[in-house]
Amino acid sequence: MLSALIFLPLVFAVIISFLNDKKMIRLIALTGAIFEFALCILMLSKFNPDIINLQLVEKKAWLPSVGINYFLGIDGISVWLVVLTAFLTPITILGSWKAIDQKVRGFHISLLVLESAMLGSFLAIDAVLFYVFFEASLIPMYFIVGIWGGANRIYATIKFFIYTMVGSLFMLLAIISLMYLTKALPEGQMSASVLDFYRLNLPFIAGDFFSTQALLFFAFALAFAIKVPMFPFHTWLPDAHVQAPTPGSVILAGVMLKMGTYGYLRFAIPLFPEATDYYSWLFLLLGVVGIIYGALVAMVQPDVKKLVAYSSVSHMGYVIIGLFALNEIGIMGGLYQMLNHGISTGALFLLVGMIYERTHSREISKYGGLAPVAPIFTIIFMIVTMSSIAVPLTNGFVGEFMILLGTFKAKPVYAYFAVLGVVLGAAYMLWMVKKVFFGPEGEIVVKYKNQGLDLNAREIVVMTPLVIMIFWMGLFPNTFFKYSEKSIKHLVENRLDYTLQVEHSQKSDFKTSEVK
Repeated sequence: MLSALIFLPLVFAVIISFLNDKKMIRLIALTGAIFEFALCILMLSKFNPDIINLQLVEKKAWLPSVGINYFLGIDGISVWLVVLTAFLTPITILGSWKAIDQKVRGFHISLLVLESAMLGSFLAIDAVLFYVFFEASLIPMYFIVGIWGGANRIYATIKFFIYTMVGSLFMLLAIISLMYLTKALPEGQMSASVLDFYRLNLPFIAGDFFSTQALLFFAFALAFAIKVPMFPFHTWLPDAHVQAPTPGSVILAGVMLKMGTYGYLRFAIPLFPEATDYYSWLFLLLGVVGIIYGALVAMVQPDVKKLVAYSSVSHMGYVIIGLFALNEIGIMGGLYQMLNHGISTGALFLLVGMIYERTHSREISKYGGLAPVAPIFTIIFMIVTMSSIAVPLTNGFVGEFMILLGTFKAKPVYAYFAVLGVVLGAAYMLWMVKKVFFGPEGEIVVKYKNQGLDLNAREIVVMTPLVIMIFWMGLFPNTFFKYSEKSIKHLVENRLDYTLQVEHSQKSDFKTSEVK
């Protein structure tokens, strides 16, 4: 089933490559994305939240001479990220129905290939396979921004590609080093399996940056810090968001950034427990700086899309401090905030793109008085804004509350400063809402108000699932927590020794006929 999840989008991409009619291309792409989401829901129905080990495991020899396998599995850490990817893709395709009118075939092929690579990253248990999918996701996003982006798209694309590629090279070196170290395990064979990496007892000396565990930890951490992106590695993100077409921004913010934070949960935190404990202060500090810095820079942005881009830097800072609180509450909050950010920030980028299609301007000062002219757009934008600034009863409140609670439990001083981000977030988002939607009519509204600025039926259909999820995740968070809490509890309690998990996983999967 996991292989089907990864490769089904590629099947539809191949079908699209033989088509020329734009409408048919869009229909086939949307159909493929909906089938993918349906398959994802079927996978979720087969997932047992009471099992902490990997489920639906697939393992085939790929390069057996060096211990590299086609090894897939899913657990409570990755399950909702897979669902988020499959959920956002059809919404993105339907949302870009009119926005992308040139090279339509190439765009939808790129989008489906990107979905496949992102799913592969969340499902791969072999480290080399993870690296292949992790890097493969860069290629379609490179084309999406570079071909369908704005006027300065080449600069933004190259900057994005170089940043992420250079960071990933350090991770590749670390993976190769760990593969050689696995030869010291009782089996005496090289392996790229993350489960075998967990069994390594890597030397660590407190304060010695050059100890084996510290060096490998920072090699992984750098690659993921750039992907998130964490301060001070964030500078590629605002350029990429502003220049990317709307669907590119939605997928970039909604899913691709989560590949970095997922990497910390799957690799850095469990693989290098002592280094993680010792250097957690650094990531808490950078996370808090990112929260405050992103919010302050967002406050002075004249472009609404750039404001949302910097808000993304601020919100991902919350995820980082939640993960590096290294307790169940903080990590659960961080994982939940990944989902929240994908929903709320993806929705904001969609809404900004919808109004840009009509007015061809994102300059805040040119708007004003939009609410009476576009009431449906205003209501939905306000709901998403409430989610973004973590108002109670919305999804954002649950995630940020748990993160702050977990951080306070671990290191209270960082929680004190992180709370400033909540205040600043409300300040810049409500300021933007006031300028765009209320007050006297701006020149953009005066010019276009008779041409229909409100959402049409298709756009309402696009936004409705996102609005439902904002309230559902805010009111019924346990719907999501119950699938992840056991895996996170096991991660926190047993980061030093995964040997029992490996043995039990193999027996459990064999008994349930999930692996032969």
